[in-house]
Amino acid sequence: MKNIKLIYRTVFIITLIVCSSCEEYVEVDPPNSKVVSDVVYENESLAIAAVDGIYHRLINYLGFASGSVNSITVLTGVSSDELGLYNTLAFTEYPLFYENSIAPDSSINLNIWSSAYNIIYHCNAAIEGLNASEVVSEELKKQLEGEVLFIRAFTYFNLVNLYGGVPIPLTTDYEENSKASRKSIEETYQQIIDDLTRSRSLLSDMYRDGNRTSINRLVATALLSRVYLYREDWKNSEAMATEVINTNSLYKLSDNLDNVFLANSEEAIWQISPVGSNGATYEGAAFIITSINWFLNPVTISNGLMEAFEDNDIRKDYWVSSIGEGAEKTFYPFKYKISYTINDPSEFSTVIRLAELYLIRAETRAQLGNISGAQDDINVIRERAGIPDTKADSRDELLEAILQERRVELFTEQGHRWFDLVRTGKASEVLTSKNGSWSESNELYPIPEQELAKNSNLTQNEGY
Repeated sequence: MKNIKLIYRTVFIITLIVCSSCEEYVEVDPPNSKVVSDVVYENESLAIAAVDGIYHRLINYLGFASGSVNSITVLTGVSSDELGLYNTLAFTEYPLFYENSIAPDSSINLNIWSSAYNIIYHCNAAIEGLNASEVVSEELKKQLEGEVLFIRAFTYFNLVNLYGGVPIPLTTDYEENSKASRKSIEETYQQIIDDLTRSRSLLSDMYRDGNRTSINRLVATALLSRVYLYREDWKNSEAMATEVINTNSLYKLSDNLDNVFLANSEEAIWQISPVGSNGATYEGAAFIITSINWFLNPVTISNGLMEAFEDNDIRKDYWVSSIGEGAEKTFYPFKYKISYTINDPSEFSTVIRLAELYLIRAETRAQLGNISGAQDDINVIRERAGIPDTKADSRDELLEAILQERRVELFTEQGHRWFDLVRTGKASEVLTSKNGSWSESNELYPIPEQELAKNSNLTQNEGY
């Protein structure tokens, strides 16, 4: 067995080196936006295919939202108190994320930034192409533009929470975009809110293709509720969350926790399909550890997260698994049950789901002094988990209880824990004990050094 593991490890590391070496010689010329508008949008089928292509880019292995080992899901889990390190021989940059000492020239940090701006460019190209098209119907234009505006807002939301204020290119003007300076956090959030507000005005409540992998009005509403929460606009956040929760003809909490992350789960508000990968989600591939594929897995569940589950919490039974025995026992996230398959995907990567909206509304209600309403919402989630109703009965106690509930409900989902610690001012309190060299400047990732070299108008975050 040791010899087999050594062979696997050697092959994997050689593959990484070869791929990295090839990547250095790959250069992409600035896309031709005239081609995008004149050719791609010359009929409705091509317009739909172009927008569907943006969705597919989200699931790219190097993509920020993919759920892969290169994604925000994994990397912020390592930066927070959610994930521990498992295989650092192959994943050599992960200790720097774990120690909150990310190098500005980090290749995987660059992947986050560049994949996000790649998505933004294609969103901008789609908007320009749709507006210029004379053959796409007005109804379809509205639908597709609403979807693209959402994706752009979603991308900027992740960027601003990782890096602070960022450049906000809204066109395909390559020369202009390459010299763009950073906007403030407030300006970045305002663009996100503007995009989501317009997205909501253009979309219907129906999913375009019948699957929850496209964007409808309620998906935009759900993200807007999250954005307002982060901006401490409690009333608007509560209103948006309530609108989604009350649409019980579309969304309801799954009674069976094994069903939550299935394709088109009744709890899913928006998912990303892994079609085009190996048929399994990248989360499944990244997290599920077996005796055969152990060398592909960089992380485990942290001891702190394991200890955060209350007694009899069935989420621990359904969403955590392990390998090994005794002192060698290792726990890993098991929300997704499939790490590889040649069959059509039965699980989709879940980005927004109904449980989050209940917890958002619980938090906004607590902030607004609606104690009983906040208790009702958090208890909906606790009851499904098989644990007693919360004993928290004051604003401050409820806010602590909700943060704890978010920790054990939303772990390893699109960076929630890291973002929660930062936005609530808890990062220093929690992460200093994990990392003695923690500094508040670590709350933001560094702007990639490679981007600073290309654009003299960019500035680095403090501490890097």
